[in-house]
Amino acid sequence: MTEGSAGAETAAEAAKEPGVGTELVIITGVSGGGRSTVARAMENVGFYVVDNLPPALMLDMATLAQRAGGVVRRTAMVLDVRSRAFSTDITGAIQALRERGFEPHVLFVDADDEVLIRRFENVRRPHPLQGDGRLSDGIAAERALLAGARESADVIIDTTHLNVNQLRARAEELFAGEDSRRLRVTVLSFGFKYGLPPDADFVVDARFLPNPYWVPELREHTGREAEVSRYVLGQRGAGTFVETFVRLINATAPGFEREGKRYVTVAVGCTGGKHRSVAISEELARRLRETRLSAHAQHRDLGRE
Repeated sequence: MTEGSAGAETAAEAAKEPGVGTELVIITGVSGGGRSTVARAMENVGFYVVDNLPPALMLDMATLAQRAGGVVRRTAMVLDVRSRAFSTDITGAIQALRERGFEPHVLFVDADDEVLIRRFENVRRPHPLQGDGRLSDGIAAERALLAGARESADVIIDTTHLNVNQLRARAEELFAGEDSRRLRVTVLSFGFKYGLPPDADFVVDARFLPNPYWVPELREHTGREAEVSRYVLGQRGAGTFVETFVRLINATAPGFEREGKRYVTVAVGCTGGKHRSVAISEELARRLRETRLSAHAQHRDLGRE
């Protein structure tokens, strides 16, 4: 039997065996963005991880995972430009999976160019697409190559302001064995002075509330502590503010699920990301869980001051 006929047989058999019960996650993104950290996190929560997989082999790997059952039914595939077969249309490869009955989730890691350059310089490695040019040339070439993958991603994690532990925690919380068909909401606090989170679906501004920074006994505490939380949530309009966004997320959740979007990030900002946004994020996540949504709070800039 030739290689071509074997591939055709595999595809034909896959068509007869839809990927029911198989959870597939495709991890891709820019070099230096944190793919390896995400891959290790996926292993931590029980995924079988296949690294450096050419897109042309995605369907074969998914079919093998579906047939093998057991732990392999939760499989993560890591795709990057080290593969010479990466020129295969990744969007087309994902569509081929869906046509065979699989429902892959695509996770894309990204970061600002300046941060990527600093990371490569710290480890003294060239960019895989740099060639004889500069680091910035390699980054630009890779972004062009990955444009379609980024566009088709279910969730984009911007790692510009995340350390390794924060990125690992984010990935583990997203895929820690909950029903993958449910919408998962990340309520992310941040400080406006450090920039907007690029991966936010909603941006919420909590700066209309009085700032605990100007209360001496609260200044050194954070929004995760009871005294600051009581102060922030006790302000006029705070309760209505949280309730309004609880209703908004619940109103849009069914539509997101119908459209196949499984991950939503609600970014809550204040000046420094230490007091108001943290307290509001914790409360908003708690209230969303009460409405039976899968929600958790993360704090991007907590500890930066």
